[in-house]
Amino acid sequence: MSERLRRNQQVIDEFRSSAGVVGGDFDGVPLLLLTSTGARTGLARTMPMTYLRDADRLVVFAANGGRPQHPAWFHNLLTHPVAHVEVGTESFDAAVTVLDGETRRRLWTEQLKHTPYFAGFQEKSGREIPVIALARAS
Repeated sequence: MSERLRRNQQVIDEFRSSAGVVGGDFDGVPLLLLTSTGARTGLARTMPMTYLRDADRLVVFAANGGRPQHPAWFHNLLTHPVAHVEVGTESFDAAVTVLDGETRRRLWTEQLKHTPYFAGFQEKSGREIPVIALARAS
């Protein structure tokens, strides 16, 4: 297991064992766990990530640490646009929408207030970072 995957698993385990609260580098950071279905494998893949609340939906950002390619979970969501979300002690299925236009700009700008380093990810990546809304599936 790579160091990155091992660290993600530690965060996932801590999240699940402490009602969604994670310490260390993530102390005070709003985190959720997003489980998507692998685009090629069909296997469940869970990733911890920061989020922004927007009314009754949660918004995540496919920054991938500023890498030039989108993260695998984003490709998974494009193929299978329903995900499972864990936030705090809640767990639910969510419909996925990739945002664009003014809505994307508004939410990206709002997120930069909380995580200004995302601006560096945008610049470093050379791509527009996708902004994704997760709305509770009915």
